[in-house]
Amino acid sequence: MTEETKNATHFGEDVFGDEAIKTYLSKDTAKKLQATIREGKPLDPSIAGEVAHGIRHWAMDRGATHYTHWFLPMTGSTAEKHDSFLELKDGEPIMQFSGKNLIVGEPDASSFPSGGIRSTFEARGYTAWDPTSPAFIKRHSNGATLCIPTAFCAYTGESLDKKAPLLRSMQALDRSLKRLMKLFGRDEAHTGCTLGAEQEYFLVDKEYWRKRPDLVLTGRTLFGAPSAKGQQLEDHYFGTIPDRVLSFMNDVERELWKLGIPAKTRHNEVAPAQFELAPQFEELNLASDHNMLVMDTLRNVAERHGLKCLLHEKPYAGVNGSGKHNNWSVAYGGKNLLDPGSDPHENAVFLTMLCAVIEAVDKHADLLRASVASAGNDHRLGANEAPPAVISIYVGDQLAEVLERIENPKSGKHLAKGTLKIGVDTLPAIPKDATDRNRTSPFAFTGNKFEFRAPGSSVCCSGPMTVLNTIVAEAVDRIAGELEASGTAGKAKPGEHTAAFHAALQSILQRSLKAHKRVVFNGNGYEADWPKEAAKRGLPNASDTPSALAALARKENAVLFEKYGVMTARELESRHDIFLEEYAKKVRIEGNTALDIARTMILPAVRSEYVEAARAYNETDASNVKVAIDMLHGQVTELASGLVDLKDAIDYLHDALKNCDTADILARMSELRQVADALEQIVADEKWPLPKYREMLFLY
Repeated sequence: MTEETKNATHFGEDVFGDEAIKTYLSKDTAKKLQATIREGKPLDPSIAGEVAHGIRHWAMDRGATHYTHWFLPMTGSTAEKHDSFLELKDGEPIMQFSGKNLIVGEPDASSFPSGGIRSTFEARGYTAWDPTSPAFIKRHSNGATLCIPTAFCAYTGESLDKKAPLLRSMQALDRSLKRLMKLFGRDEAHTGCTLGAEQEYFLVDKEYWRKRPDLVLTGRTLFGAPSAKGQQLEDHYFGTIPDRVLSFMNDVERELWKLGIPAKTRHNEVAPAQFELAPQFEELNLASDHNMLVMDTLRNVAERHGLKCLLHEKPYAGVNGSGKHNNWSVAYGGKNLLDPGSDPHENAVFLTMLCAVIEAVDKHADLLRASVASAGNDHRLGANEAPPAVISIYVGDQLAEVLERIENPKSGKHLAKGTLKIGVDTLPAIPKDATDRNRTSPFAFTGNKFEFRAPGSSVCCSGPMTVLNTIVAEAVDRIAGELEASGTAGKAKPGEHTAAFHAALQSILQRSLKAHKRVVFNGNGYEADWPKEAAKRGLPNASDTPSALAALARKENAVLFEKYGVMTARELESRHDIFLEEYAKKVRIEGNTALDIARTMILPAVRSEYVEAARAYNETDASNVKVAIDMLHGQVTELASGLVDLKDAIDYLHDALKNCDTADILARMSELRQVADALEQIVADEKWPLPKYREMLFLY
């Protein structure tokens, strides 16, 4: 058996998936559980006991001694509290796991961010089993733990996590699509949202990482002069993967495959020491959970290889940052609604969905921007091949002309002859790759899906996808409402609708496009003129996290989330407060770290270099050899000036930190870095206390 075949046979072995369900559960229980997982049907509570018994046996057969409710608190990471299967019965030890243990847990909620939902003294919280995301085994050096994906809520029932709103948003989109698809004559079916999350990351040698307090404490380098060679030659992208990195990637994939995560693609990214891992598409909720496990696995496996995995959006200045491209699509009854199709009826559904997404993104660009706002992403958006902070949609020339023909049926701009009439004409053949790729667009149509490129590499996919599902649900709902009001929608089967129905649909889509086409931009988002053009179009441009998060405090957005049952006004307000507080804390941590490094590492190194240079100058000046005196004088003067500037910049940052103004802290950090990076280039290499970019960025 080859190594590849052997790895394939291990796929999903640490997941309580279909094979385990069939083996450890009765047929009737297995059928009911799979109906919940695959079709979204309500869970039959009567099966909980048998499922718990089966999961425990399965987990113990794989070496697990403990279980945990695995959840996604508002910290942006994962959380777990381990309990053993061991219980005492009449003084005798037994291994037991009940239906109640499976369905609900009670972790202390007081120390998790709640945004005011809970007071510090109110500790009770609950985790609730999510059967749509299968239980899995998490292995460690001395054992294994059964992990049960759950939602996390307060004693009041309000969400304290990122899973519950995502699940609610999927239900909201399902309801809206059922309403719309009924008008198109389709039988009621299950809505399936899918996600493929491309994960970018950096690797750095662990020994260099240890010597960089900024990397240890903040995840990014707060100081560092550019390396003479960075990404200018474009020779790293898709280049030969270094053996050390390839060994790491192989181990990562083995672990992911055991967890049932379909890791498919791996390659060098644009910046040196930057790489990417991409999985196949999965159901949205599962894909989001899997991405959290991908990040966890990348970090853990890196440790075993003497590396550190950096998931910060901008660990190094001057080279590409890392994003997480969320490839999103939606299907109904197993058919992708973002696939143009090959007949007039399929075209009509596709164009309706396309217009709904355009309307949603234009109307709620502020929410999409807020969903990707973070201290780390502020350094990435709009820099080094990252999309700008302005949210726009790229559809490509061919679809742009199709949309033009919908809005203006008699337009002379079209690739095919004639007037486009929805439900009558067949679109020009639109292959899967109907558009070129646009790396500058934050939200691009890529053939049969949309790629949301703005999320940062460390973000939990649930946040952006919750927003996207909700705003699209609203747009679909509005279109369905207008179709119903037109009185043209009957009980016709697909392809048998009246001309009046299609005329009404075309009129609805025309109005939508006229109102929202401003968000469609097929040009270069890196151009300096684009923000000016975006402003003329009335598109928002929230350049930093505080301004972006303001969207979560707007009353109309609270009304939207409440209307669709995704979040209450209080839950949305809590997220605004949590994220804003997190941002301020991270900026202060960075500021204090930069201050500490500058004071205790950089300043002493520069002072030592200055003293040595001054000594050399004085000794030369006192001697009869004057050849190099001017050079030494210049060196001493340059170091003296730099030393003064460094001390001033340190004092300015210290004052900014006392005033707690995040914008001022960031500005003073930038000034301090500018001074320090200039000094790095004149201080002797052996004296500089921090590993340099030229050392850290190359893993060969």
